[in-house]
Amino acid sequence: MHAVNAVVLVPVKAFTDAKARLAAVLDEADRERLARWTSERVLAAAGELPTYVACDNEEVAAWAGQHGATTLWHPGVGLNAAVNNSVAELRDAGVTHVIVAHGDLPRVHSLADLAEPDTLTLVPDRHGDGTNVVGVPTAMPFQFAYGPGSFRRHLDAAVAAGLSVRVRRDPLLALDIDTPSDLAHPLVQEVLPSWLQMNRASQH
Repeated sequence: MHAVNAVVLVPVKAFTDAKARLAAVLDEADRERLARWTSERVLAAAGELPTYVACDNEEVAAWAGQHGATTLWHPGVGLNAAVNNSVAELRDAGVTHVIVAHGDLPRVHSLADLAEPDTLTLVPDRHGDGTNVVGVPTAMPFQFAYGPGSFRRHLDAAVAAGLSVRVRRDPLLALDIDTPSDLAHPLVQEVLPSWLQMNRASQH
């Protein structure tokens, strides 16, 4: 086995643009605050691993610095190119493994064990549709292709390329917050901050 020099990469869009699909249940201020809260939890779940934030927003870049993360700046290229370019940049800097975790995982826990040498690790969302976390060796010829159906797309591409791939079905990492039903999930409700619970109650 080769030694693993792993980091955590979190792609984060502008907080003011986050979680538009929650507009029916949360106002803009609460959606922004929620996006910050989940993103902070993801960075914290990196533990002792170095953290990087891929973004194209000055406010997010400042936030990343405040939380000890290094910003990888990829303006106007979209999520997939931002992540692919970030992994390439980290590879060139000597990183051997990148754990890419979305910033909307409310029950995220330790991410370090997702870096398995010479193995691509895919963590699907609870619907088996999206890909919440990916652990990828930087030497591996793998391209990120997020969007609807990304888990199957990522898995099929890895298998077709003959890559060593592991699917990690984790009931907590599978939780993300995109829709009101996600926000209402019992395991999400358990950890929502009190300010959000109170604000939601006041809207009904």
